[in-house]
Amino acid sequence: MQDREHGRRRGQGELEAEVLAALREAPAPASTAWVQERLGGSLAYTTVITILTRLLAKGAVTREKAGRFFVWTPAADEAGLAAQRMHRILDGESDRGTVLARFVTALTPGDEQVLRELLERAAGAPKGPDAP
Repeated sequence: MQDREHGRRRGQGELEAEVLAALREAPAPASTAWVQERLGGSLAYTTVITILTRLLAKGAVTREKAGRFFVWTPAADEAGLAAQRMHRILDGESDRGTVLARFVTALTPGDEQVLRELLERAAGAPKGPDAP
């Protein structure tokens, strides 16, 4: 899809990111027309619907009926969406242990420390719905 402002073709991931950014700025669930306008109106209405529908299939947005139309809301913040993407990638791999091992060995020392702290905190956290 052509980016009319910059005269270049935008990738699907870039369009999805722009739509999600617009939704995060919305004061309430947003209509497709609101998202289209927020993006500068350069995308066709049908293109915006297609992107929102793809994001819905990925679990990145939710929608609810508002009259004859849908309104859209981000399903999570940026960190939550990144975590969802990481889970999808991991779920698509047959050898999860190897993937996780390679991921961990490629972390910077600072990121490794953050991960250790998070794992320690999770290990000490109550488990399950009946936990106090």
